[in-house]
Amino acid sequence: MEKVFRGSCTAMLVGKDATIDGSTMIARDNDAHGSIEPQRFIVIKPEDQKKNYKSVITGLELELPDNPMKYTLTPRSILTEGIWGASGINSDNVAMSATETITTNSRILGVDPYNMAGIGEEDLEVIVLPYIHSAREGVERLGSLLEKYGTYEPNGISFADKDEIWWLETIAGHNWAAIKIPDDAYVVAPNRMNIDDFDFDSEDTLCSTGLRELIDEYHLNPDKDGTNLRHIFGSSTIRDSEYNNPRAWYIQKCFNPEIEQDPRDQDLPFICHSNKKLSIEDIKFALGTHYENTPYDAYGLMGTDEEKKMFRPVGINRNHSLHILQIRNNVPESIAGIHWLAFGVNTFNTIVPFYANVNDTPPVYRDTPTVFNPNSIYWLSRAMGLLGDNNYDLYQDSRNTFELEAVAKFRNIQIETDKGIGSQDNIADYLTAANDKIATEAMNRTITLFGNMIELGSPEMKLHFDLKG
Repeated sequence: MEKVFRGSCTAMLVGKDATIDGSTMIARDNDAHGSIEPQRFIVIKPEDQKKNYKSVITGLELELPDNPMKYTLTPRSILTEGIWGASGINSDNVAMSATETITTNSRILGVDPYNMAGIGEEDLEVIVLPYIHSAREGVERLGSLLEKYGTYEPNGISFADKDEIWWLETIAGHNWAAIKIPDDAYVVAPNRMNIDDFDFDSEDTLCSTGLRELIDEYHLNPDKDGTNLRHIFGSSTIRDSEYNNPRAWYIQKCFNPEIEQDPRDQDLPFICHSNKKLSIEDIKFALGTHYENTPYDAYGLMGTDEEKKMFRPVGINRNHSLHILQIRNNVPESIAGIHWLAFGVNTFNTIVPFYANVNDTPPVYRDTPTVFNPNSIYWLSRAMGLLGDNNYDLYQDSRNTFELEAVAKFRNIQIETDKGIGSQDNIADYLTAANDKIATEAMNRTITLFGNMIELGSPEMKLHFDLKG
């Protein structure tokens, strides 16, 4: 198998004491190598989970445990390279986002080469999420699979339950490290190795067997003092300074404007503390940003043409979906898991809350065709992104009003649904119906915005002629 670098995605994690409502949140832009990659939103029931799993890319065969749980999933529509589950919440309210492509270096790859017959992003959600009952257990299960089977690529994976968030990074072929995110902190993770300071003796860290000894044996630590995994195992390249670091810089700038940092800095912090508590709306904004109010904004007026192309933005034409996996602490367990989801380019879409404890997902999100169809929310959102990119200033007010009013309506439906939970005999059916209502609202509002954009844009077409009398 030929190794293909898939430099995409931006992840964000927010601990329960750093969110506005006390929930845990793990989020990620699911970007891809190409600009078109249709996505779906589905539910896998226990009876549909295969006991014997086979990777499409490597052909690796695994016998999976008994008694899988029900879980949500956001896989591809085109399955030539496998399912690529991307994100989900299981029936024990454990969330998993996989994966964030990261980086490595030749020193560790010389010690622990990739296993081209191992597991990778294609496989991880399906072979881990249905079998874990806590975020920490997710790290332990994935870690054991990595040590046994190895991997052919570097990835970052996040897990969350109602109390804890864990971030795991694969290190070369069989090694890995994970850290518990402090409850009062947030993390921004672009496509690089992100974990910096690491304490092997802490209860809040986990790693592969013998990792500390491996570092010492092969003289991998470049620092005179301390253990910084980004320095030991990661890259520090010109590509990082243009492609990765600026994304972390900008989001940290949004939530910590009082701290002055350089967008190219290779040592931007991993663990951050915002000067305010963060909301779903904050995370959605962060994961669709394009350096607003800086010279680096492709749509802005502040920079030169060269500056506007200098850094890779978070919101990009290769955004295909955005998920925010929220586990709430102030509601019954049956409604705690909310799988927030947006399809398409994040500058022209809206985030939609779906209950995870359901029997099925709405057809406009579930049945995404492999080719363009305006009746699919994925394809309609992609079309709006393309149209909006053509004249951002013309459409941005309509887009902002659309998202404000849409999310307000979704929240209203959610509040009313939460209130009615106590009188329900079949909670899964009740929540499935609520999701259908939310999806209908999302689709209707998206169609309305698309129509408004066409009306606004038609008079601006170059192909016009005014007859002067």
